Amino acid sequence: MNKITFYILISFLLHSCANHGQLKFLAKLPKDLKENSGIAYFSGDTAWFVADSGNSDDIYQVNFEGKLVKKLEVKNAKNRDWEELTEDKKGNLYIGNFGNNYNDRDDLVIYKLPNPEIEPGKKIDAQKIEFRFPEQKDFPPKKKDLIYDAEAMFHYKGFLYIFTKDRANPFTGRTALYKVPDTEGNYDAKLISSLNICDNWDFCRITAADISNDGTTVVLLGYGKLWKFTDFSGDDFLSGKIKEYELGLRTQLESVTFLNDRELLLSDEENKKGGGNLYSFSID
Repeated sequence: MNKITFYILISFLLHSCANHGQLKFLAKLPKDLKENSGIAYFSGDTAWFVADSGNSDDIYQVNFEGKLVKKLEVKNAKNRDWEELTEDKKGNLYIGNFGNNYNDRDDLVIYKLPNPEIEPGKKIDAQKIEFRFPEQKDFPPKKKDLIYDAEAMFHYKGFLYIFTKDRANPFTGRTALYKVPDTEGNYDAKLISSLNICDNWDFCRITAADISNDGTTVVLLGYGKLWKFTDFSGDDFLSGKIKEYELGLRTQLESVTFLNDRELLLSDEENKKGGGNLYSFSID
């Protein structure tokens, strides 16, 4: 057995024996995506990723074996804190540059890109969808009002829906649902509703979201938990029935997307506890 074969075997055995909870391990992500923060899926056996603040202004296409397929530099864009990635049914891709840990940003923006899967070059253009949360008056607000961070977004019927991440003290597990148009411009985000999803700081901060292709199911991701929403009214996705899944994994889960109407792709950041992986999970 040569050294390369030996190391591949050891890596496989380590991942096979690792505790991934209820998630199915698919692959280790490339080194450029140790701090991956968003995932989007079009078709086939690849997905697109971004990484958060401190990383390059690039998007990455990775196959389900963890191999980098394509890397594109995003023009007219700056990675201040890219925290989410989503696609629409026309093939456009959207980057949520709205990570706001300290609730002090007044430059929130979503970048709209054409279909990266058919981009022939090494760079891709971006349009800007700038927005603000009109309810926020102070930058930053008081500790009890630190509710304007965001890491979760999906596209639905001409709008981008944003779910905020609670950083307030005391912590209530609140997420607020906003929407903005999916066209270039400068907007006040419209507040639709809010929900105190649970009150445990470790698990109840929303880090990602997606909606199924048929528009009937929404999922929100936290650190170790997933919530499924069905039978909601209109675009108030926080209404209706809620089912909570305990994922049994305590890594920093950051990304979720629908692979089909019943199966999800998820990923986590790599840190001392592990992670940096691509997983699948069934909500059937």
